[in-house]
Amino acid sequence: MTLEEKVGQLGSRWVGNAMRAQEDKPEPAIDPGAGGTQNVAPMQDVFAASQAVPFEEAVRDGLGHLTRVFGSGPVSAQEGAAEVVRLQRTIVERSRLGVPAIVHEECLTGFTAYRATVYPAAIAWGATFDPDLVERMAAAIGRDMRAVGAHQGLSPVLDVVRDYRWGRVEETMGEDPHLVSTLGAAYVRGLEKAGIIATLKHFAGYSASRAARNHGPVSMGRRELMDMILPPFEAAITHGGARSVMNSYSDVDGVPAVADSWLLTDLLRDEWGFTGTVVSDYWSVPFLASMHQVAADVAEAGALSLAAGLDVELPDTIGFGEGLVERVRRGELPESLVDRAARRLLTQKVELGLLDPDWTPEGSVTGAATVDLDSRANRELALEMAERSVILLDAGSTLPLLGEGRSAPGRIAVVGPCADDPHTFMGCYAFPNHVLPRHPELGMGIEAPSVLDALRTELPDSAIVHERGCDVRDGDRSGFAAAVAAARESDLCVAVVGDRAGMFGLGTSGEGCDADDLRLPGVQADLLAELAATGTPVVVVVVSGRPYALGEVHAEAAALVQAFMPGEEGGAAIAGVLSGRVQPVGKLPVQIPQGPGGQPGTYLQPPLGANSKGISNLDPTPLFPFGHGTSYTTFEVDDLRISDTEVSTDGEFTASVRVRNTGGRAGEEVVQLYLHDVLAQVTRPVKQLTGFARVRLAPGESADVRFHVHTDRTAFTGRDLRRIVEPGDVEVLVGTSAGDLPCQGVVRLTGPTRAVGHDRRLITPVDVSPAAAAGRQEGADAGQS
Repeated sequence: MTLEEKVGQLGSRWVGNAMRAQEDKPEPAIDPGAGGTQNVAPMQDVFAASQAVPFEEAVRDGLGHLTRVFGSGPVSAQEGAAEVVRLQRTIVERSRLGVPAIVHEECLTGFTAYRATVYPAAIAWGATFDPDLVERMAAAIGRDMRAVGAHQGLSPVLDVVRDYRWGRVEETMGEDPHLVSTLGAAYVRGLEKAGIIATLKHFAGYSASRAARNHGPVSMGRRELMDMILPPFEAAITHGGARSVMNSYSDVDGVPAVADSWLLTDLLRDEWGFTGTVVSDYWSVPFLASMHQVAADVAEAGALSLAAGLDVELPDTIGFGEGLVERVRRGELPESLVDRAARRLLTQKVELGLLDPDWTPEGSVTGAATVDLDSRANRELALEMAERSVILLDAGSTLPLLGEGRSAPGRIAVVGPCADDPHTFMGCYAFPNHVLPRHPELGMGIEAPSVLDALRTELPDSAIVHERGCDVRDGDRSGFAAAVAAARESDLCVAVVGDRAGMFGLGTSGEGCDADDLRLPGVQADLLAELAATGTPVVVVVVSGRPYALGEVHAEAAALVQAFMPGEEGGAAIAGVLSGRVQPVGKLPVQIPQGPGGQPGTYLQPPLGANSKGISNLDPTPLFPFGHGTSYTTFEVDDLRISDTEVSTDGEFTASVRVRNTGGRAGEEVVQLYLHDVLAQVTRPVKQLTGFARVRLAPGESADVRFHVHTDRTAFTGRDLRRIVEPGDVEVLVGTSAGDLPCQGVVRLTGPTRAVGHDRRLITPVDVSPAAAAGRQEGADAGQS
């Protein structure tokens, strides 16, 4: 290969983005009256105008990636496949070596394509605490993508939530590194088994930006980065088999991730042994010059990124183009760095079969003719995912609406801006919210019944009236009076409030839609207060991408339900939970704050990060803790048995508990194991999730849950930045949430302080006794914990 051909493999082309520069019609905003146009990537409109070189010329020396053939406009599976064939044919015929490109697409809530299934957002995956289900969903997404010629998916997001105000909380799986590790590795396994390269993002620190501002600087020490942010990436590589990593936009302590050789090479490759490709987040290479201002121009930005360990620039070739060639020719950049990146990328093309002698563009899309991107099987999986993610925060005395001697309310007022808008079920990367706002004439492209629609189906004997009351985010109260009148005249009011996802300020949740505080957006809280004042019982359903402060809401609500953007089947899932047909099993992957201020904060705090009476007047105690979620039955966890109360620092112990269904109907409980290092050389969290198991039990049934805890699971980053296991007491805490841990014991670790590395145990295997074998049972083999 010539130097130019090797560099050509390191670039990409977003053909669909060129269309944007040619459009002259105004684009409607996501929220009526919001104004502006919606980019689907940062500064997309700026870079759209930069594609001066025609595609046929741009691929003369070859091309690494094709960007979002399906995710840029409303094309059918067949139309998109035809475009893949056309572009691949052009690359093969116009370049000397004829090496096809890798086709990458977004898949954060399913395949981001027209008329493709919209699954729940990732924060809802976290609420399931169910890695097996997440893996099955990812496999289904991967099969659909592979059928139409895609090779790589830009998912999962493994950012651990550090500040609920951040707009991209909806794209994460929660605030605990072990939960994110377990579910993230499961998603990767599903996607990779379907033949799609999974891309871990955003590596690393993105979710901890100052004041939760998108792309904001990250003021984080190396210890916090290593203990809270990096473990999910490590687990997804080790236990998931991920073959690609995408850098974060942010800088950590002044060093942008895309130019951080410690992160992309020393840690990722030399320490972890990663052998795949590192791809850039969109335009993060030129951002080194224009945003971070650590490079004089895009050519220097490309050189800095390549030297740090970046392999492929997305979504268009800007820094990895002629500038790299010229620097190598002048002797300013070793050609070995180009060879290193090209070898990694070409290796993946070999793995994908793109260099097989019988490969053809047409043969790569053979499944497109028959694939149904929103098949019945997909929808059933989306429904299962949605049902298992809905969290019953407090049933009060009102839920379930049916059963237990209750008949359906005669008249129900369904109010709120999210009650009759299924867009609110979907994240910012779901195609109906991501791309279709530019094409309002096409509607949603899929069937997605609203909560209002679903309740009318669920409760046919009730007279259901609807009033919107207000919009999600503006201050218009003109609809209050009609909503209040409807509630006052009804036996029950179901108020559905929350978020509408968008991009870069055109929503209340999503990329670039960060929040000042954690009040419900707009005047929704005021609407709830007026509804409560009617005296009619108000069941509050929050459909959102982040947790909101619900202290005042909870005080007045007859019942409280949280649904984190549950996807296209969210309406049926919510209605089923409200009626009681669906037994709620979801658990909080984040806390629900009491008050709207005092951020940032998660449950993973040292003693002074928790409530410190006499020290600060601010109490960060949440309204509902991490891991919380109730159901229409009750469970009891007791009988803690610890195999050894004293083990060496390289040993292992088991912690067993008995869980019983003490209620009147079948249900599922998530038994959660937390550890607390009592005395350490650095401050440690007062509790941290270390294992969990989901157990299904019939009424009166019990099961034993046994956690196998290796001392590696107590490891942390010490003062000298080495990860160590220290001797001393470790508290063992088991229960059903971070705030409900009735089983407590102590294990003493003895012997010398032990350094641990990448070969340490990253999971906690779990066994469930035969008493639960007839129900749902997950353990280490299923990636449960």
